[in-house]
Amino acid sequence: MGYIRKTPAGKWKACWRDATGRQPSKTFPTRREATAFLATIESTKHTGTYVDPHAARRIKFGAYAAQWMESHNVELTTRARDLSLLKNHVVAHWANAPLSAIDHSSAQKWITGLSRQLSPSTVGECHRLFSAVLKAANRDRLIAVNPAKDVRLPKKRQQAGDRQTISREDFTTRLLPAVPERHRAIVALAGGTGLRWGECVGLRWESVDLVAGTLRVERVAVEVNGHVTPKPYPKSRAGRRVVPVPPMVARLLEEYRELYGTGQAGEVFINEAGTPLRRTLFRARIWRPSLVRAGLLGWVAAEGDKFRGTWPTPAGDATELFKTKAQAVKAVARHAEGGLRFHDLRHSYASWLITSGVPVPDVQRVMGHERPTTTLMIYTHVQGGSQERVLGALAAFSLPDEG
Repeated sequence: MGYIRKTPAGKWKACWRDATGRQPSKTFPTRREATAFLATIESTKHTGTYVDPHAARRIKFGAYAAQWMESHNVELTTRARDLSLLKNHVVAHWANAPLSAIDHSSAQKWITGLSRQLSPSTVGECHRLFSAVLKAANRDRLIAVNPAKDVRLPKKRQQAGDRQTISREDFTTRLLPAVPERHRAIVALAGGTGLRWGECVGLRWESVDLVAGTLRVERVAVEVNGHVTPKPYPKSRAGRRVVPVPPMVARLLEEYRELYGTGQAGEVFINEAGTPLRRTLFRARIWRPSLVRAGLLGWVAAEGDKFRGTWPTPAGDATELFKTKAQAVKAVARHAEGGLRFHDLRHSYASWLITSGVPVPDVQRVMGHERPTTTLMIYTHVQGGSQERVLGALAAFSLPDEG
């Protein structure tokens, strides 16, 4: 049981004993304040919500966040992403702040400031990590409440380029011919089956049946800090699925196996060294130059004995002359803003299915979505002819004859 005593300076000290046997205390100018505080402390001890009022002053956010990250039990790719966000945006601001000094107002001010610099989705991820650290501190009885709770976040609005698509005609007649022969099969597979990058790179020949024209998505490849490792299960339970393989894709896969062989663990796609493809290198060296050659990103045109490369920037188009076409393509691919992403082939695949009248539940299954609402939310906007169908349903509406 706690007690109150008067100090030689004429103030009042509330003393109590915590669960560890320590005897903390806190000084107040009046006996009434000390009594009220002590009553609150004793009440929280009985209800199991006791928080040491001094502990949060001694612990800095940065030190506690590092401790929390060590126990953060997530996938390798998620851990790498969270560690980067935590270090560069969260701890960078709060590192030296005592846990007790963080309140709701300061948290809201920080989020508002971040919103002026980062995208809404990135701000949301920063808040998620910030709140998770403080929630853990609350569970550890270091702070009474989580000050990040109910912080107002910027709204996530779809921006131009968030989800792009390419038409089937442009995919087959422009993009695929522009992709180097060695990598044409993986691009065709993504566009012809809707597989994610990790599912393509993680695919093994044992999961492919070219005679039946199907493949099984059973594992993926993850890339962390330049290292590609296999993961023996897909993104979600629904991600484990059987996907039909179009004849054109099956033919390219067969040709690829004959020309380039198989990886050591049976991987379908490998680089010149026989190891799995790296997404970052593929994007810079293969994907974006292919978009330029296909006329889907910037422009390259002969100008005398040289080649002019032109690419879009936020300030307008930039242009430069180069000695060779390869140099111009490389420069445009490196400097151009935006452009179709490899993952957009997945969006294109789903759009092609829906506009062709494939039922949403079937699209859901081949895409590996856990819920049909996910498919509906992302792709129903691409259903062609919606205005005509609406007008057709209302065609019988008419005004009564006058007179």
